[in-house]
Amino acid sequence: MNDGIPTISSPLDFAIDQQSRITMPAVRAAVEQGHGVLAFQPIVQAQRTHQAAFYEGLIRIIDDSGRIVPLKDFLPAAESTELGRQIDCLSLSLGLRALAEDRALRLSINMSARSIGYPEWSRTLRRGICEDPCIGERLILEITESSAMGMPDQVRNFMREIQDFGIALALDDFGAGYTSFRYLRDFCFDMIKIDGQFIREIAEHPDNQVLTRALMSIAHHFDMFTVAESVETAEDASFLIDNGIDCLQGFYFGAPTIAPPWKSPPSVALR
Repeated sequence: MNDGIPTISSPLDFAIDQQSRITMPAVRAAVEQGHGVLAFQPIVQAQRTHQAAFYEGLIRIIDDSGRIVPLKDFLPAAESTELGRQIDCLSLSLGLRALAEDRALRLSINMSARSIGYPEWSRTLRRGICEDPCIGERLILEITESSAMGMPDQVRNFMREIQDFGIALALDDFGAGYTSFRYLRDFCFDMIKIDGQFIREIAEHPDNQVLTRALMSIAHHFDMFTVAESVETAEDASFLIDNGIDCLQGFYFGAPTIAPPWKSPPSVALR
């Protein structure tokens, strides 16, 4: 109860809200016109760090001026709205196109669990699989932990529906939210991506080491591959590899780039 006294947001909250109000119409128009690209970041296996095991395709929205709009300026506000579902549709469409163009590519695409019941997203997925049934075996769908745990029944049904197509499922940002381990036991995720807050500077922080080992142990108990996000230094990579991580992702191995690394010289593509 605030006794009639209006709540005053912090200057930072106010600035973020103002930026969102300015940005959202431009983002909405860009998405409606399909003005987006994927930025590709490599994920490497712990024992073969010199080459990518697969790539994550991260959506980038381009406004009318040709500028890539920073995700922080719109994604949090769009996540629970129809615009968020349309962004997921655009991301999936771009990912399916990349997979169709290169049959050696394996690619992960982000989605919210909220998109599972969105008709256009479902049509986009079915259309891509019907055009090339082999695409499913090279597609990984990353579902954020927060959205998955918010609608577990829908996620479980979705898992059953797509398992015949060979599509792999990853739980993204593992450890960032309030995971229900009961639900995790019932899910059939193929891969767990450990949130970067536990990974950054892990070689120097005992607390992060304990927490990451615990998350890895849970994942391995349920036969899920582990991916460490936000690996930024050789020391952190070495610590994770020595402690049994399966895969690593982060700037140390390559920044996201809109130039497909598998088509360009690595020295250019990974800048």
